[in-house]
Amino acid sequence: MIFTDVLIVGAGPAGTAAAIELARAGRDVTIIDKARFPRDKCCGDGLTTEALRILQGLGVTPDAVDNWNAVTDIVIRNPRGRQVRLPLPDTGQYAAVVPRFDLDHRLVQLARTSGVAVHEGVAFETIQRDDSSHGHSATSDVQAANVVVTKTSEGLITSRYVIAADGMWSPVRKDVGLAPDGYRGEWHAFRQYFSGVGPQAQHLVVWFEEDLLPGYAWSFPLPGQRANVGFGITRRGRHHVGDMKAIWEDLLTRPHVRAVLGDDAVAEDRHKAWPIPARVDGLPKTSGRVLFVGDAVGATDPMTGEGIAQALLSGQLAADAIEHGGASRPCITATRYERLVERSLVADHLLARRLARLLETNIGARAAIRAADLTPWTRRNFARWMFEDYPRAIAFTPQRWHRGMFSGLGAFESAGEIAELSDDHLTNIN
Repeated sequence: MIFTDVLIVGAGPAGTAAAIELARAGRDVTIIDKARFPRDKCCGDGLTTEALRILQGLGVTPDAVDNWNAVTDIVIRNPRGRQVRLPLPDTGQYAAVVPRFDLDHRLVQLARTSGVAVHEGVAFETIQRDDSSHGHSATSDVQAANVVVTKTSEGLITSRYVIAADGMWSPVRKDVGLAPDGYRGEWHAFRQYFSGVGPQAQHLVVWFEEDLLPGYAWSFPLPGQRANVGFGITRRGRHHVGDMKAIWEDLLTRPHVRAVLGDDAVAEDRHKAWPIPARVDGLPKTSGRVLFVGDAVGATDPMTGEGIAQALLSGQLAADAIEHGGASRPCITATRYERLVERSLVADHLLARRLARLLETNIGARAAIRAADLTPWTRRNFARWMFEDYPRAIAFTPQRWHRGMFSGLGAFESAGEIAELSDDHLTNIN
């Protein structure tokens, strides 16, 4: 049997962010993941400014991650074919593209060097006992009460808390009886890597195709004339997810898509599809001594389907809540985590959901892009807003206001300022 302060199920961005923060605070932390790293992960691979700042705070640097590609501008095409180029500021990195194969592997390595015990190829099976509010441990080797005993494919693990960072289909959530019946996510995405792409594919390109609205297609640039190319649709849209292979084949024949990829582009391996949950405002965030993070709590942007920044942040918030709650106060821990998520994620989530409605129609998408292209100021600031340089709903949440909130440097420019911005998410709420 393994004894640990915190057991984290899942070694993706949410789980490793929580683990690194807790280990640096002196906690004994164990991660289990059924996969072995490095491993591929279905994703668009895009990193927003928010994600980059959190990664910098964790100690991830671009030079230590293979295939890291900084993005300097975005090209958006509206449903009528109008194309707009949105430049990002040159004061640091505001967007990047990094395959999850490489990013997640680096985060796992960083967790290990931070003192986290990482067990790969180990699957969660069941929580055998959660004594979060009463009783004493029946296991003679465990002296203290109020623990979680978790069964895994390699034996039992006893911990003070469990952080479930195990994805949309979270086995932990299912095991504690909180999996929503029939839930399949708000988005469904489809992607494939291409090599030999042309010079236009060196830009980050987003296509708002009339027949995909409120979804969109993308080409995200990678080093070595490669690109992550795909599309996402919402389940409330006009398409059925069963049509995605046919949509993909048609999308790749469109002249403006072919023009970006170039005549020599070659598809690598096979295409992959995955569901995206975006329900952080509705899913239970805790269960006794279990805290849900990342996709397991539906922490994805409902407007774009982006979730890496939200995953990283939710992991940090869970770590903060455990640090403040302590081993013997699970109710305080759960309450703090729920309040931190409400403060840091839910307001932006709700605003993004309302804004997504504007992009459901041809007219709405065209109007939004036209407004973004009015002046150099609108082009620059629309790009910053879209890539989460500051929280989307910050104007409506005064408790998050701070000096320089609309003028922050990008990541990897000023460590002091990045730390200050990151600390804003963890302001004491007691």
